[in-house]
Amino acid sequence: MTNSKNGDWIFSKNYLIIRIYTMSSFMQDSRLSSIITRIPVLTNAIDIAPVAGGLTNVNYRVDTPTETYFLRVGDTVGGLLGIDRENERINTDRAHQAGVGAAVIDSLPMENVLVMAWIEAKTLHAEDIRSQAHLLPRIASSLKMLHSGPIFQGEVQFPTLRKKYLNMVQSAGYFLPDKYLSIEPLVLDLEKTLGLSPEVLVPCNNDLLAENFMDDGIKIWIIDYEYSGQNEASFEIGNLAGEISLNDEQLTDLCNAYWQKHLPMKIARAMAWSMIARYGWVLWASIQETISSINFDFRTWGMSKWNSVLPEFQGNRYREVLNILKKSIHE
Repeated sequence: MTNSKNGDWIFSKNYLIIRIYTMSSFMQDSRLSSIITRIPVLTNAIDIAPVAGGLTNVNYRVDTPTETYFLRVGDTVGGLLGIDRENERINTDRAHQAGVGAAVIDSLPMENVLVMAWIEAKTLHAEDIRSQAHLLPRIASSLKMLHSGPIFQGEVQFPTLRKKYLNMVQSAGYFLPDKYLSIEPLVLDLEKTLGLSPEVLVPCNNDLLAENFMDDGIKIWIIDYEYSGQNEASFEIGNLAGEISLNDEQLTDLCNAYWQKHLPMKIARAMAWSMIARYGWVLWASIQETISSINFDFRTWGMSKWNSVLPEFQGNRYREVLNILKKSIHE
């Protein structure tokens, strides 16, 4: 790793850090300066660099003479999206206790600030997971560790969150894709069917983008617990599959590795949650497009979800998955 005070880039195994400012210019940021001075382990910081990524927070790497830390400053509008920062702090710590999350070092709860230990590992990307089959069993192993760990604070029912998002979008007149509302009856039927035979709830991240996995060569870590809470393991798996565009064979391999056997009903359940999640996250993107202070193309991100899931609701996938779920209830 190179670390030049005057350099434009710092490369670490787990992040490409764009050094836009010098240490002195960072400390001219009044909010950041105030945060640093109130967190004991950071008061003697010798270098601060922004870490790319994060759509509801701003992240920094902070170097001190003896340690490196990850500083996470949450967006003040996160509550509108269902983010509970207290749950995030508690569940991040519990994920660490489970053996898959970074250690929580300190926090400023009133300002949505969290300080964690720095993880030396490579951030994974969707293409990594899709192209390297050996990663899926390792990811399944990390998910099992998380789901078997200490119970998370809070419970996440994605259908409830989805309806909250829809009410916000409609009441505020935010963007909705063509045909979006005409698909909702199919989504409601799928949610109702899943609710007839719910899984036991386990500690879940609930927002597993590929970049929330970090590989140190021995273990795959799981980071970012903004939407964490007790939920179904099948939601976790299905949402992950939707976020990184796993094909059916890859999703089957992930389910087989997680459940340690081939269970068509579990595969169908993950497929159902993948469809529901992608449909719901379109609304998240619509809200973020209007309220977020972060410079990101939320419209394109949301439309990628919509364009991937609409053909599944309009084609055979929806009926096939629904029929398998309904059949399993009567067996």
